[in-house]
Amino acid sequence: MKKIINLITSVALFSICTVSLFAEGSIVPYKTLKTTKDGVEVRKGGFGSDACAFPGDSSKFYLITDRGPNIDYKGAQGKGKLFPVPEFNPEIGLFQFKKDGSVKLLKTIGLKSPDGKKITGLPNPEGKGATGEIAYDMNENILGLDEYGLDSEGLVAMKDGSFWISDEYGPHIVHFSAKGKELERISPFGMTTNGRKIPAVLATRRANRGMEGLTKTPDEKYLIGIMQSTLYNPSKKDVVNNRLIRIVKFELATGKTWQYLYQQNKETDSCCGITALSNDEFIVIERDGNFAGEKEAHKYLFKITLNDATDVNGDMTAKNGMLIEGKTLEQCTQSELLEKGISFVKKELITDLAAEIGYGHDKLEGLWLLNDNTICVANDNDFALIEKDNKLCQKILPETDNPEDDVIYSIKF
Repeated sequence: MKKIINLITSVALFSICTVSLFAEGSIVPYKTLKTTKDGVEVRKGGFGSDACAFPGDSSKFYLITDRGPNIDYKGAQGKGKLFPVPEFNPEIGLFQFKKDGSVKLLKTIGLKSPDGKKITGLPNPEGKGATGEIAYDMNENILGLDEYGLDSEGLVAMKDGSFWISDEYGPHIVHFSAKGKELERISPFGMTTNGRKIPAVLATRRANRGMEGLTKTPDEKYLIGIMQSTLYNPSKKDVVNNRLIRIVKFELATGKTWQYLYQQNKETDSCCGITALSNDEFIVIERDGNFAGEKEAHKYLFKITLNDATDVNGDMTAKNGMLIEGKTLEQCTQSELLEKGISFVKKELITDLAAEIGYGHDKLEGLWLLNDNTICVANDNDFALIEKDNKLCQKILPETDNPEDDVIYSIKF
């Protein structure tokens, strides 16, 4: 099934030119995992936390689920998450565009621990990526923890068939085989293998706002990850610049890292996806969490360049990272950082999908380049679930009676 938005409008694209924009959407197939006693349908799918191209065949692409069906929940033991299907195995789906523009699921790849056991999306133990969240089941029993659990968000497919995935717990960057078995886990602390780590300061991420986007450079020498929100560095109350986002560059051959600063347009935004145009230029998703029509909504695509941005990695083992006159970067205003000679990542607006094509989903999270003039984007539909008054409810697309689908939009410029 397809959704078509045919609003021809003028937008600025990668170069300084004016072109037409056309969007065509395809619904991702799903199955029902379970239906609760209240009639809430938990859909197996939930693909759209991120997306990436299939190397060598533009008709195919990958989508990834996040940790699985869940909602925010306040139980007897405190705030946490309610998991209606706690055994859910996060997975990668391989999809293909059919000739009629619809989407076909070719196969799924369940994620596994190093010993080959299926992982879950349940929280990590203390010292291994814990966020402090309490996991509950539908009967408000406290669930166990999973040291290999992932809240998977960023996805990269390599030419050798393996995958790199970033997550929101640790955050971790994890290397998986073509069959989904963990090969290496790189973290700011704890469960690192081969002695490789990402900067320790990333462990100050806000819970559920870890490394939301991940991409590779075209030469496959580097991974580029983007944090979803401002780090709570050194704590939430100490943060001055709530628009400051960190971008991490990781050299696969050596484990060397760099960090760059990106300034969001609004404090309430999230950076939810990144894909490479070249080794130095990328497209980034910056969005709010609103449905178009309910409130003011924006779903920005920015072209960014790392050229001329200052590396602020400093001592990557330092808990709070680089300091400026005793303050963390998040404790400094943008003006203070600029005055100290720190250059930010340059950004240029490509388009606001909410304004230009009427993009109606709240969580724009995945994108990849289909070809030279087409970008594909994916939404996270949260398994068609939402929390209302501390209860599990159906997530309905506004102005319809239908649960929200995962939809792939092919946007031609």
